[in-house]
Amino acid sequence: MKKFPLKKAFTFIEPGPVTMITTFDGKKNNIMTISWNMVMDFTPQFAILTGPWNHSYKALVKTKECVISIPSVAISQKVIKIGACSGKDTDKFKKFNLTPLKAKYVKASLIKESLANIECRVADHIKKHNIFVLDGIAAWFNDKIKEKRMFHAAGDGTFTVDGRRINHKKLMINKLPDGV
Repeated sequence: MKKFPLKKAFTFIEPGPVTMITTFDGKKNNIMTISWNMVMDFTPQFAILTGPWNHSYKALVKTKECVISIPSVAISQKVIKIGACSGKDTDKFKKFNLTPLKAKYVKASLIKESLANIECRVADHIKKHNIFVLDGIAAWFNDKIKEKRMFHAAGDGTFTVDGRRINHKKLMINKLPDGV
């Protein structure tokens, strides 16, 4: 083994897929690109990490709701560009030609061009670490999108794209929840 810089160690386990978080602050929609996310268990509970440096943070704290939008690699360049500008002075839906769809349970919008959208409510906000624990309350899948591969950030400006899927369900059958 070769010594590796500890400050770059996160690039080995940077979570994925890259997602977009939509919020609504009472006046306007916003989209934030984020790769710091995780599934917490087999329930529809997730965690994201964001803080006051992001414009969406205030809306997330105020409304306690959002949508996790999972894009496919087909719109990856738009997704990255969304993360490179601020919703403070940019209407990201308009600038990046994305279609906001009305969600059923939250005021934040679904993104039509995404592969999937999960409506969420904030269950907990761990301020010390800028972690939001989110309870999923509804999920939507866009079956019209042909490109279903997602993309994952390495944290250094490079990304990997889902590839060949292998099936080890038989080996995990006792660990999987019913219906999965």
